[in-house]
Amino acid sequence: MAQITLSNLAHSYLPEPKGEQDFALKHMDHVWDNGGAYALLGSSGCGKSTLLNIISGLLKPSQGRILFGDTDVTDAPTAERNIAQVFQFPVVYDTMTVRDNLAFPLRNRGMDAGYIAGRVNQIAQMIGMEEILSKKARGLTADAKQKISLGRGMVREDVNAILFDEPLTVIDPHMKFELRTQLKALHREFGHTMIYVTHDQTEALTFADKVVVMYDGRVVQMGTPQELFERPAHTFVGYFIGSPGMNFFDATVTGSGAVVEGIEVPLGAANYDGPVAGRVQIGIRPEFCVLDSTGLPFKIERVEDVGRHRIVRGSCMGRPVNVTLPEGMPISEDASRVAFAPERINVYADDWRVAPKGEAA
Repeated sequence: MAQITLSNLAHSYLPEPKGEQDFALKHMDHVWDNGGAYALLGSSGCGKSTLLNIISGLLKPSQGRILFGDTDVTDAPTAERNIAQVFQFPVVYDTMTVRDNLAFPLRNRGMDAGYIAGRVNQIAQMIGMEEILSKKARGLTADAKQKISLGRGMVREDVNAILFDEPLTVIDPHMKFELRTQLKALHREFGHTMIYVTHDQTEALTFADKVVVMYDGRVVQMGTPQELFERPAHTFVGYFIGSPGMNFFDATVTGSGAVVEGIEVPLGAANYDGPVAGRVQIGIRPEFCVLDSTGLPFKIERVEDVGRHRIVRGSCMGRPVNVTLPEGMPISEDASRVAFAPERINVYADDWRVAPKGEAA
């Protein structure tokens, strides 16, 4: 296992980049802790696969360094980085048994036969395949084959990191929860440093200790699921995390108050050095909105019942706004306004969150 340091890292696929717009991966400095479980999350084209390929050694960065612990591996090929990789499509040896597939990385390194047998049995039990160890991989379902890939990635104890590149894409939806749960259990059991690339926020938030959200080649926030939900550092995080995402309103903000289209919106105990400059917006999660007789004018367009809660879709001053209400909460027929929990409002300037005075880091 290893701490992974990205120092002054950036990458362009162009031979002579002229400016920041030519970089697929923009400048970053990050330290990822030894034994941490990280998810690289973002939409297609945001740079997450580029970053994973740089960490794995499949791609050399245009600038900067990658360190595993104190060792600079920037120029080291993949084979010398001592990592395991699990890809989007399962890679198994069909002519081998499940046991031989799981044992292959250990046999390839000349490990003791007794150790190999014990380790394979341990991993097989963790992934629920102990009863079919003697079965050939040929003919198994895609779910089962991906379980083998996951197990083979976990079987070595000495790896610096395990990298997962969209590993559940080909898995049936009803199996995804089971495999995510098993991955989480494997991480708790063995403590490997894990990096998991996905565009699915559910996968990221349920797997990772820290989620690394990427947008336009940049890491816009690295934090716990709770931090991403409560304090999105960038408007993209607010929009991308959550279902539905955060509501945003252009505003002016001074001191402890905001004004949206001439209507005052209190910000609770938050206090800002004002007025806040730039393109200023306030953001509020649908979960922290209420339909009331006060607040901003709101027109209900439809109500979606999704089980444990309902989503009220509507419009507010010409823009779509979502409100999430607990199941069973009545909706007044004369509800014509939407109000916000003041302590849950975030303020943004030019898309980046502005911390109120006195907020703890």
